[in-house]
Amino acid sequence: MRSLLAVLILSAAILAAGCGGGSSSSSGASGTESSATAADDWANSVCGAFATWKNSIQDAGQGIKDNPSEEGIKTAGEQIQSATQTLSDDLHGLGRPDTESGQQAKDTIDQLATNLDTSLQKINEAMDNASGTAGAVTAASTIGTSLVTMADQVSTAFQQLQDIDAQGELQSAFESADSCAGLTTTS
Repeated sequence: MRSLLAVLILSAAILAAGCGGGSSSSSGASGTESSATAADDWANSVCGAFATWKNSIQDAGQGIKDNPSEEGIKTAGEQIQSATQTLSDDLHGLGRPDTESGQQAKDTIDQLATNLDTSLQKINEAMDNASGTAGAVTAASTIGTSLVTMADQVSTAFQQLQDIDAQGELQSAFESADSCAGLTTTS
């Protein structure tokens, strides 16, 4: 049970670190004022969705820590299901940022949302099959594995966003977006 909790907490930490992908260096001046504002709004939307999801995952992990039982695991799994569905919906609903590479950025986020949907299906199946203590522990293991997979997917998506952002517009937007501040890691 303790190893399960460690997996869930570690997964949330890995995801949180992955979300900060755009903050490792400063960039030069941004584009036009309206373009920068639109990019900032888009970055705030992306980071806001991840911040909400991260907080829900952390709450689920705390719930297991506070109640390390079959019921606690199932409740946490349901929270993770709901939070992941909301994140996927939010990402699918994002428009295209007003930057030179805006369509590629939207495509990257849309692909991430689709990948999250696949992980969500695995979580849903695990929760549907969670019967008894052994089933709940197996479901928790699947959820933990899915969270690690999602963390990798998020890191990959943010790396792709950096790679397509030749002008540094999105990087600047992620660095200046208020909702991204809590997702980045500083050393």
